[in-house]
Amino acid sequence: MVKRLIAKKVQISDITNGNYFAGRREGMEPSYVITPLGEKLSRINIIATITDKFLSEDSNYSSITIDDSTDVIRAKAFREDVKIFKGLQKGELVIVIGKIKEYQNEVYINAEIARAVEPNYEALRRLEILNQINERKKLIDNLRKIKARMTDENLKEYAKKMGIEKEALEVIFEKKEPDYKPKILEIIASLDDGSGVEIVKLFELSKLPDNVIERTVDELLADGYLFEPSVGKFRAIKSTSS
Repeated sequence: MVKRLIAKKVQISDITNGNYFAGRREGMEPSYVITPLGEKLSRINIIATITDKFLSEDSNYSSITIDDSTDVIRAKAFREDVKIFKGLQKGELVIVIGKIKEYQNEVYINAEIARAVEPNYEALRRLEILNQINERKKLIDNLRKIKARMTDENLKEYAKKMGIEKEALEVIFEKKEPDYKPKILEIIASLDDGSGVEIVKLFELSKLPDNVIERTVDELLADGYLFEPSVGKFRAIKSTSS
């Protein structure tokens, strides 16, 4: 009997910014994504808002497009499983559990469960994931620091003890995502008149993708460099050099 995989709580950008790997050994090993922080995702648990819904004429295929503010992705259901999306409406906050799949270069969620949830679930999940990301980043930062002092084989062995397999290690060191925190802090410092800077100004002036800005602001809030005096406005607490 094949053990059912745990559905990991993630944000959509973890999937869309990750590296997709097709399943192998005739379905015995499921497809998965390795995130930029080296986490292996196969079965996932997401809370997001439905922005679109589709049902084919023959009712053998249905999909919902979901957005959690970090990115968007489609969840799909086929044949008898289309009932999973029955009753769900555009604009509803939902929890979606399913496996990561890919078709014609589109990575999507093969839905197993989808149901509406209360709005307060979103804030709780957001905080939970931010805490997970911070812990994961500490682990990855440590790996990057010791990389120069270890042979490749020793690094692989050390990473394996930390729960990071060889394939994930390769993704981690494939490319390091630029640190946009100084740029966002600089914009906020230059515009803040004492009441805070609206996030729309960051979208306009930074020229970065919306999901990158939102993720960077979330990290700055979690790290204590920013606070939110009113909804959608941000002020700096301290510089990254302090």
